[in-house]
Amino acid sequence: MVAATRQTDGRASAREVAVWDPLVRLIHWSLALMILLNGAFVDDESKIHEWIGYIALGLVGLRLIWAVIGPQHARFTAFPPSPARAVHHLKAMLAGDRTVHLSHNPLGALMAYNIWASVIVIGVTGYMMTTIALFGVDWVEEVHEAAFNWLVFSVALHVAGVAFDTWRSGVNLVRAMVNGRKTIPEGRDVI
Repeated sequence: MVAATRQTDGRASAREVAVWDPLVRLIHWSLALMILLNGAFVDDESKIHEWIGYIALGLVGLRLIWAVIGPQHARFTAFPPSPARAVHHLKAMLAGDRTVHLSHNPLGALMAYNIWASVIVIGVTGYMMTTIALFGVDWVEEVHEAAFNWLVFSVALHVAGVAFDTWRSGVNLVRAMVNGRKTIPEGRDVI
């Protein structure tokens, strides 16, 4: 699992661990791009908006499949959704714990599931709005819009959480999601 050890002045200062495989990283950044495009640049009434939504839905579907058949750190078992674990993790952080989680930490795990569920709700209600039976039905449009607003809020929390955990743990999480490897500072416990 340990890909390399960095050396400074002849001593080990950090270790790099391969964590995020290329498919996980491609899905992550592609989904971020789809959300950004549909949220900020594409007209809500356009066909492009629909297709970007379908692509986002497909990316989440592919990620869920990969969470069953993919490598160790991509699997559901590496980051189970557990509110109890999230509360325990939050208490440990507040007490100064700087443990590094190789996959998502428990709060990050809940956020990943939340974002995936939000994209699914947005995609399904978006599709529903294109059907003859549900076109123009207020509650479908309201759920679609509320889910998108929730997604925007969740993405903002996700970005803040990544920044905070990078500061707390000393692991540059953005770099890890780009190159697939977490650089773990010397002396940090790893889960």
